[in-house]
Amino acid sequence: MTISGEQKNEEGSARAVDEERALWGGMPRWLPRAMVLFLVLVGLFQLADWAFRQLIDLFVMLLVAFFLSLALEPAVDRMAARGVRRGVGTFLVFVAVGIAVTGFLAALGTLLVDQVAKIAGDMPHLVDNLIGWVNRTFHQDLSLGELQKRLLKDSGTIESYAQQAADNVWGVSSTLIGGLFQAFTVGLFTFYFTAEGPRVRRTACSLLPPSKQGEVLRAWEIALAKTGGYLYSRAVLAVVSAAGHWVMFELIDLPYSAALAIWVGVMSQFVPTIGTYLAGALPVLVALTVEPVDALWVLVFTVVYQQIENYVLHPRITARTVDVHPAVAFGAVIAGAALLGAVGALIAIPAAATLQGFVGTYVRRYEVATDPRIDRGEQRRARRELRREAAQRLRRMVGGDGE
Repeated sequence: MTISGEQKNEEGSARAVDEERALWGGMPRWLPRAMVLFLVLVGLFQLADWAFRQLIDLFVMLLVAFFLSLALEPAVDRMAARGVRRGVGTFLVFVAVGIAVTGFLAALGTLLVDQVAKIAGDMPHLVDNLIGWVNRTFHQDLSLGELQKRLLKDSGTIESYAQQAADNVWGVSSTLIGGLFQAFTVGLFTFYFTAEGPRVRRTACSLLPPSKQGEVLRAWEIALAKTGGYLYSRAVLAVVSAAGHWVMFELIDLPYSAALAIWVGVMSQFVPTIGTYLAGALPVLVALTVEPVDALWVLVFTVVYQQIENYVLHPRITARTVDVHPAVAFGAVIAGAALLGAVGALIAIPAAATLQGFVGTYVRRYEVATDPRIDRGEQRRARRELRREAAQRLRRMVGGDGE
């Protein structure tokens, strides 16, 4: 009995399968391919994660530039509606913002230089007073000459401190150069996003089907309105705060009243959470160098003005621009700082306002029935109001009969 060639091939194939199964221990044939595919996917994920970490600074700068463009675009749109080219209008807005920032930094720099020069001039007198206080308090017999000898004796320590200071200066210089480059990059992207706003929106909408384009444009308009409104409200509050503090500083004859007032207005409005404390600390310190009583008056006025701003000015101004609950704003600042640091804290409030406006537009709300479990104490307060109104009507009736 002869065996055909086809049977031999089948037997060979079966033998090869048996050998392969023996080699892989009964493992399915698709498993090695799945393992290779898994390793490839893990490698691609690691590569994407590495690329994202390398580009995170660029993404943050693009995000900041986008929000800055949202804040500047309303002014450019107004000029474009009057016939000004968008590029020229954006340049004019940038010039105006640059002049404002330069003026603020110049005023602050003048104040800082003058205060440092004053402290340097008063340093011998301050050192004598400090030595006298130490001698009286700790029963010592120190003198300025003895301190100089000790300093000269420890010249090696002073040299090491000087070397550390020089290294720190080099590090600060590198950080400053990097910060200037980042500011230039943010400014460049902000200029392009603002000047090419319609083209950017058209490009973004071209990637979406027509049914989704209207939703994207509506969300974009909400972001424009909320971000621009936030900037406008903060600018108005900063001007009012600066004017009020300038009048107060002039009344007590505080040095550099205009520069300090600008400092208070800008820091209290544009630095989240701690801006108010930073704003009030500098005028108090300057007043301490002139007259301690003036520092007390500055502190009292700052606290009183902050209450007036919180309960009178801020609600009326933000009600027409952007209305964010203080708790929401505080939580947004904390979340932004945790995610992106100082940059996140600065853009947190306009981002929260945009999200709040988007949710208020698209999330459907229902009427809530009156329930004492919701409005605790409201029914009791309403009954008190009714009794008060009834008592007032009764008094009016009795007064009318008496007449």
